[in-house]
Amino acid sequence: MGSYFEITLLKKIFSPDEASLAGQLTVTMETVDIISERTGLSVKEVQSRLMKMVRRGLVWFSKKARKPYFRLAPFIVGIYESQLENMDHEFAHLVEEYMDSGGAVGIMKPQPALHRVIPAQGAVKSEWILPYDDVRAMLKAAKKFSVRDCICRVQQDILGDRKCDFPLKNCLFFSSIERPDRPGDISQEEALGILDQSEEVGLVHTVSNIIKGVFYVCNCCGCCCGILLGITKWGIEKSVAYANYYVIIDPDECQGCGICIERCQVNAISEQDGVALVDLGRCIGCGLCVTGCPEKAVKLVRKPDSEIVHPPENFAAWENERLKNRGLKVF
Repeated sequence: MGSYFEITLLKKIFSPDEASLAGQLTVTMETVDIISERTGLSVKEVQSRLMKMVRRGLVWFSKKARKPYFRLAPFIVGIYESQLENMDHEFAHLVEEYMDSGGAVGIMKPQPALHRVIPAQGAVKSEWILPYDDVRAMLKAAKKFSVRDCICRVQQDILGDRKCDFPLKNCLFFSSIERPDRPGDISQEEALGILDQSEEVGLVHTVSNIIKGVFYVCNCCGCCCGILLGITKWGIEKSVAYANYYVIIDPDECQGCGICIERCQVNAISEQDGVALVDLGRCIGCGLCVTGCPEKAVKLVRKPDSEIVHPPENFAAWENERLKNRGLKVF
C-alpha cells in the first residue's frame, strides 16, 4: 500500500526522535507518567517533546484534574491538516503519490467514513432537518471561531493541478468554550458569512462523522478535496457518509439549463432528453443542485426513517467502530 511513499512522507513530518516517541503512543489519552514508564524517558523529557508535537498537530492534548493527557493524532483528520506550513513541492507530490498508490483506499474505504455530508442549509426545511445536520445552529451556539486555508487546495496549487477557482480560506473551526484569542480567529458573523459564501459558490459542507463533538466544517469541491476525490478520482463509493436526504428533479419544471450539473461536485447529475437526471446511487444529498436551480425544479427530501443512518455518537464510538471493522484492537 505505497509503503515507500508513506515512510518518506512521515519523515517529512516527524524527526527521528518524534517518530520514536509517537510510535509509543496509543489512541487512548494517557498521562506523562505512563508514557514515561513505557518509553524509558524522563517525565520532563516526555512532556517537553509531547508539547512541541501538540503545537504541530502531531499529538492531541487534554487536561483532567490539572494533569496533562496525550494521545497520537490520526493522520486524517488530524496530522495532515496541520501541515500547511510544511506543505512544499516535495510534500505535495509525496501526498499525491501516496494516495494514488493505495493510501486513499486504505484511509477512506474503512467504515464509518471519516466525514459526513451536511446538506446545504438553504436546501432543507427547518422543521425536518435532523439536529446533527443543522450546522448553522452549531455555529450560533459556539463561542470562538477561526478559519484556515483548505490544505487540499493548497496542495493542488503547489502541484499546479488545481481545476477550480473556489476560495482558499474557508475551512471553519469553532469551539463551544471560551479560550484566548489566536491568529486566524474571526467573528461569528464572519464564520456564518463563509458558510453562506461556500454554499453560494457550490461547495459541499462536510464535518466529522459524529453527532457530538463536531468542531470544524470543511467546504469541499470534487476536484481538490481528498474526501470527495475518494468518489470522483479513486472510486471509493462511501469515502464520505452521505446525508440522509435525496434529490428529486421535476422533469416538467426543469429547463435543462445545466446549472445543477455544474454545481454537483460528485458528477451525480446528467442531462437526458433536455432535462436533468439524478443518479440516486451516487447522490450524496448535499443539496447544492437545489440552491442553484433558478426554476425551483429540484428539491431535497428527507429519507424515510427506515433508511436513515445516524452517525456514531462521538469520536470515541466512531474510532472504536472503525477499528473493529478493520479487525484491529478496540480500546
